[in-house]
Amino acid sequence: MKNWIFLFVAILSEAVATSALKMSEGFTVFLPSVLVVSGYSLSFYFLSLTLRSVPIGVAYAIWSGVGLTLVTLIGWLAFNQKLDTAAIIGISLIMLGVVVMFAFSESMSS
Repeated sequence: MKNWIFLFVAILSEAVATSALKMSEGFTVFLPSVLVVSGYSLSFYFLSLTLRSVPIGVAYAIWSGVGLTLVTLIGWLAFNQKLDTAAIIGISLIMLGVVVMFAFSESMSS
């Protein structure tokens, strides 16, 4: 169970770092730049802890899929970025893949 908490922290840290990357304006704004470096550092640290017992492919698929969805939601809510139908369908398929892994993959029991 704690490995999934580590993965959740890694995903949240990565989403914060990626959102701060936009606000850093090419690393010219100090506070968002600090958030980028610390967020990605924290994310990779917790991802590495996750990989002690979760297969790398499974962990990375969840990390990238859920992270992509979170960053997309943050972009929509915080930066007023719009998505077309194709983008929404594509992101939904990625999340469906994560759900299928959780529901049916024997690799998830690690």
